[in-house]
Amino acid sequence: MRIGYARVSTDDQNLDLQIAALKHAGCDRIFTDHGISGAQFSRPGLAAAMTALSAGDTFIVWRLDRLGRSLHKLIELVEGLGAKKVGFASLTESIDTGSPGGTLIFHIMAALAQFERGLISERTKAGMLAAKARGKRVGRRRAMSERECVEARGLLTAYSTSDVAQRYGVHPRTLLRSLRREGIEVGVTASEAGRARFVLE
Repeated sequence: MRIGYARVSTDDQNLDLQIAALKHAGCDRIFTDHGISGAQFSRPGLAAAMTALSAGDTFIVWRLDRLGRSLHKLIELVEGLGAKKVGFASLTESIDTGSPGGTLIFHIMAALAQFERGLISERTKAGMLAAKARGKRVGRRRAMSERECVEARGLLTAYSTSDVAQRYGVHPRTLLRSLRREGIEVGVTASEAGRARFVLE
């Protein structure tokens, strides 16, 4: 069975051109999504098409961008179809994984997607190294700043850990970890447990 899929991004667009092309390509069933962005891969029409596909079927779109705008996601979807023994074809780009030429084009696309991911990863790492070299902090934002830890150390001499943690909007364990991160060692008596007052050792 040949199953087609058509999509338009806005409500004022129509699907006539795509549907006509899919019918001309011999599609037995056509599923559609109307007014849904290609950036979204959770679409009712697409989901219904995926459910209808069985081994030996071919999934057809008028143009690749009707399926999605992310090359990485497109590759994942088509590879998933292949794993289920379902063919894939895009009419405009003349891609048909059922033919040697179409398979070659798809493999080139997959290689380009992998190359793109590698470049992004390299740029991200280079950016982090450059930021570190400039003295900027890289990664997750700390729950408490160095100044807040110093303030908290003073408060702990008069208030319980829970009270001080609540003041800074963090969990008592987070408070303790933050203090130790700044080199402020604290201790707690076993009898006082979580609500105990921590004192500097």
